[in-house]
Amino acid sequence: MLWPLLFLFLFIPMLLASIFLNLAVFSFARLGLSPAGAMLLLSASIIGGLINIPISRRRLHIEERRYGPFPFFFYYPPQVSYQLLCINVGGAVIPILFSLHLLTTRAPLVPALLATLIVTVVAKLLARVVPGVGISIPTFIPPIVAALAAVIVAPHNAAPVAYIAGALGTLLGADILNLGAICRLQSQVVSIGGAGVFDGIFLVALAAALLT
Repeated sequence: MLWPLLFLFLFIPMLLASIFLNLAVFSFARLGLSPAGAMLLLSASIIGGLINIPISRRRLHIEERRYGPFPFFFYYPPQVSYQLLCINVGGAVIPILFSLHLLTTRAPLVPALLATLIVTVVAKLLARVVPGVGISIPTFIPPIVAALAAVIVAPHNAAPVAYIAGALGTLLGADILNLGAICRLQSQVVSIGGAGVFDGIFLVALAAALLT
């Protein structure tokens, strides 16, 4: 009796992973990549999501504390730690580089910038700073907005424009424009394109290209 359950337990995740990989390859193929190139970009994005490149560091001060009534008090000196600002490879570096590639090869500049602006505004309005997590943003609204904007402003080049708008618009609206609020959380590590935004940028870019 356990074998059917064990089979389902192993088969269903493999089936879902296979469907996801095929959709991802199909989405990237719409952007002009070969199946091998699509798999390479997909693998690099997933692996790169685990890599954060430090770009700056600043000191964090925690106020000194005193306990007990005068003259019997305990004094603790201020605690000093550092906040590391990083950029995520899979959630920022690769989408930016691939978007620049699309801009120079397949996507018209002005429509791409206009669609990116639209997604940036929407992402900014939807993004929420969550302590301990970073940026939280709905997964499905930005790709729909990116796809609709791309179809309207660039009907003949909708797929690359949608990818650029979905990737860069989400990165700008969710992370860059909220960077000050994220830093004020005094987390030890702040990652541009990482944490809660990586899923948003990665899935938004794929879904936007697929929806067009």
